[in-house]
Amino acid sequence: MNYYPVKIGGLERKLPICRVSDDLYIGGFVVFGDYELTVECAKELLEKAPEHDYMITAEAKGIPIIHEMARQSGEKKYFLARKDPKMYMTGVFEVKVRSITTDKEQRLILDKADAELMKGKRILIVDDVVSTGESLRALEELVKAAGGIIAGKMCVLAEGAAADRDDLIYIKRLPLFNPDGSVKE
Repeated sequence: MNYYPVKIGGLERKLPICRVSDDLYIGGFVVFGDYELTVECAKELLEKAPEHDYMITAEAKGIPIIHEMARQSGEKKYFLARKDPKMYMTGVFEVKVRSITTDKEQRLILDKADAELMKGKRILIVDDVVSTGESLRALEELVKAAGGIIAGKMCVLAEGAAADRDDLIYIKRLPLFNPDGSVKE
C-alpha cells in the first residue's frame, strides 16, 4: 500500500492511498481513534474560524473534530446532521447527498428542535475532508432551511479541486492520486 505524508500543526501522519475507482485514488484521512490528531485539527481550525454562534457537522467523521472544537472554545452546543432519524427527534428536515467516499445516495437529517435554535444565528459548517463538496452543500441546505446564516465553511483537508474554492477555509490541501500512488496532475 502507498501512503501520503501530511503534517497538521506539529503532528505528522501517513495517509493510506485508497481506491475510489480504477483511475482515482484518495488519501484516507480518519481522526477516529487518534486523539492527538483530533486535538490538533480542532486547534488549527479554531485559529482560522470566523465568528459564529453555533457549529454543525455531518455524521460521522466530523463528530470528534467538532466536539473537540467546542471543548477547546468553551462552546456548550453544536449541531449534528444525522444519517437517519432518531426516536428523540421532534421532527426532521432532510436533504439527500452523494459523497465521493460512499457508494450510494445518503440522507442528512436535522432535528426540528435544533433547527429552531439555528434561526437567525451564524452557523459554522465543519467537516473533516471536502472533495466534491456534496456533503457541504447538503449541510448548507439544512442550515438555510432552518433559517440559519452560513458564517463559514471549514474542513481539515481540501481534496483535489476543493482546494481552489474561495468559500472554503481549510488547513491543508490534499491531492488526488493515480493507481500507482503518484499525485494526479
